[in-house]
Amino acid sequence: MQLTKQLLMAALVGTTAAEADKFLGPINQTLAAYHINTPLRVAHFLAQIGHESCGLDAVREYASGVAYEGRKDLGNVVKGDGVKFRGRGLIQITGRANYYALSKAFNVDFIANPLLLESPTYAALSAGWYWNSRSLNAMADGNFFDTITKRINGGTNGYADRLNRFLVAAKALGIPGGVVPKA
Repeated sequence: MQLTKQLLMAALVGTTAAEADKFLGPINQTLAAYHINTPLRVAHFLAQIGHESCGLDAVREYASGVAYEGRKDLGNVVKGDGVKFRGRGLIQITGRANYYALSKAFNVDFIANPLLLESPTYAALSAGWYWNSRSLNAMADGNFFDTITKRINGGTNGYADRLNRFLVAAKALGIPGGVVPKA
């Protein structure tokens, strides 16, 4: 399933024409590469990246990353890792461990060059990689919204916004009745 600029803007709340122009190609590349290829999968994916990136506006976490210092669960073991490996990309890849895994998957050194994740191509592809690494297509097929949110966010931060984004995307993508997601 490929999106048009108009469909992307209709499905992704708050996306400007300029943001759609910048991200349309990379998002379509990501949808194809990671088999996010049904309206339901796309609606879930857009809802999550829409929230995480504030409608494609933020490819770097607003917070400084200091809160991630010393977080061994994120692989942040070197002083400065929290700031260096704060959330980036459309799904906000966070922590040395995730940057390392992404580096291995893409054969690109995101450890030495974390700012690469702010480019439209890697911002989108990293979101697809993370989505795939958490088996979220299967969760989207079952319409398990809460599970998807928890696997991306670790909790339910921004739940109302994510849900609204899902319902808007579902309607724009022609899913009958918007399909109320399962918990």
